[in-house]
Amino acid sequence: MEKSSHKVVLTDQRKFSAIMKYVSILAVVIFAFAYLRVNVIEALLAFPSFLHFFLTNFLPANFSQLPTYVPLIIETILFAVVGTYFSAILAFVFGLLMSEQTNPFRWVRIAVRVFISFLRNIPVLVWASLLVYIFGIGNMVGLLALIIATLGFLARSYADSIDEIAGSKLEALRASGASYAQILFHGLIPEFIPSWINWTLFSFEINIRASSILGMVGAGGIGIMIQTNIRLFKYHEALSLIIILVLMVLATEFVVNRLRRFVR
Repeated sequence: MEKSSHKVVLTDQRKFSAIMKYVSILAVVIFAFAYLRVNVIEALLAFPSFLHFFLTNFLPANFSQLPTYVPLIIETILFAVVGTYFSAILAFVFGLLMSEQTNPFRWVRIAVRVFISFLRNIPVLVWASLLVYIFGIGNMVGLLALIIATLGFLARSYADSIDEIAGSKLEALRASGASYAQILFHGLIPEFIPSWINWTLFSFEINIRASSILGMVGAGGIGIMIQTNIRLFKYHEALSLIIILVLMVLATEFVVNRLRRFVR
């Protein structure tokens, strides 16, 4: 009887804890809406007006200017390719410096982690907005913003993957007296390649989206034409670019997923 009653008490406590968690989350959400003065009912009532505006002004899409958009589409894709390529190379070096297993100098690891955290915690649009003031409007801004933002993300991901490999599969090489270069090229890199490919492909997929958005702040690519058409009230042309952008992202996801399955 005592054991069964004890189980009942534990079950009741778990249920109470679960209920309190949900109540706490709900309270935070309600507080957020109240603090931001967001009227959900007003937003729902305004949705039909938005839908009517969209159907009236954006449809049908106008693809007559498609040949003039092709260079911008290619530019957007190349932003992601070049940005991911340079970031992957730099991030591997920083990943080695951040890992406890490949860098014995603690102060260097801390300094690099602080630097990478600084890069990673600033959104790519903020980087682009800052770089516009330095370099002006152009492709260089978009490329640098992608490289900086992606470097922070990939370096952290690479470092975590290196730590997982180093902690379990490199002890034999160390015990046999292998040098740092031998451990790196014969032990770490072969084991790290699948993770490197997966993280890099994932980053490329993100950069396709990011490179299209960068144009909104004047950093080149297809985004700048979407913004221009909307400002000039050319909604039909803007919708055609949005459709192209969606198809481009979906195609990228399809190809990246296929490549990931091939790597596995």
